[in-house]
Amino acid sequence: MKNSKFISYSILLLIILSLLVVSDLCIGSVNLFSLESGSDLFNTILYTIRLPKVITCLLAGSALALCGLLMQSLFRNPLAGPYVLGVSSGASLFVAIATMVLTSINISGLYFFGKSMITLFSISGAFLVTFIILLISKKNKSNITILLVGIMLSQILGALQGVIEFMSSSNSLKTFVLWGMGSVSTTTLSDLGFISPFYLMAVIGSFLIVKPLNAILLNDNYAINLGINISALRIKVIIITAILVGVITAFCGPIAFVGISVPIATRLLFKTSHHLHQIVFCLLLGACVVVFADVICQLVSSQFMLPINTVTTLIGSPVVLYLLFKSKLNRV
Repeated sequence: MKNSKFISYSILLLIILSLLVVSDLCIGSVNLFSLESGSDLFNTILYTIRLPKVITCLLAGSALALCGLLMQSLFRNPLAGPYVLGVSSGASLFVAIATMVLTSINISGLYFFGKSMITLFSISGAFLVTFIILLISKKNKSNITILLVGIMLSQILGALQGVIEFMSSSNSLKTFVLWGMGSVSTTTLSDLGFISPFYLMAVIGSFLIVKPLNAILLNDNYAINLGINISALRIKVIIITAILVGVITAFCGPIAFVGISVPIATRLLFKTSHHLHQIVFCLLLGACVVVFADVICQLVSSQFMLPINTVTTLIGSPVVLYLLFKSKLNRV
């Protein structure tokens, strides 16, 4: 792709994203235009409630899309993604342990042992599953086998999570079930201050491995001949993916199909294989998708909001179905 096209597409996505952000800030049960600008109620709704929610949408959408791109490139499999391969399930299981097991023994009462511990557990679960998938992929190169292993891991982790849910108290179970529906409306500005450093480190790290990612597009031997350390690249992708999936899952719950559908849509729409372009497009398009999903959640009813996981699934599923019927996309 020529640089002029790359810049043009990026500007277009930024314009679309800006319009969606403004719409998301304005739409809600309370009409901001009916309030006096600068009043306490106006400031509370805009800066305390809606602004953190919109920023969370931006971070969650771009982070999950980036994770999907990195996993699809590493496994050279267009159906790879944090949700499909069980990475989100691993993070969810460890969040279940942190919220329902540790809470029952009064470990997570303080903030440091609360949200921080949940985030640490979520990252650990994502890291563990990604590492297992990577070990299996080194033994068996079949895309179908890797996908089946990911699905089976999801089932196993889901069963273990079900055991924890069955044995937990009603209050802990209710909290976890609501978390599992996916929500971007519970984060605060202090939460964003906790999330942002992890996000920035992971995004910067992904830009630093653009050259190795481009090199492995053909095969590992070609990359090795170019002096690329494949093992180091795999470890970097695991760390970046685990951090992003873990942090986003801890604060927003499992958000499905963004990680798998956005990288696919990026390749279909922009016809580029260069990872610098793909990373930028995935960050912008992923943010657009989740902000758009949040707008849809609020437009359905002024009395309640749909779980964002439901809307992202409805948006992402057609993309995945389209992929299944396009044989020419069976490889990245």
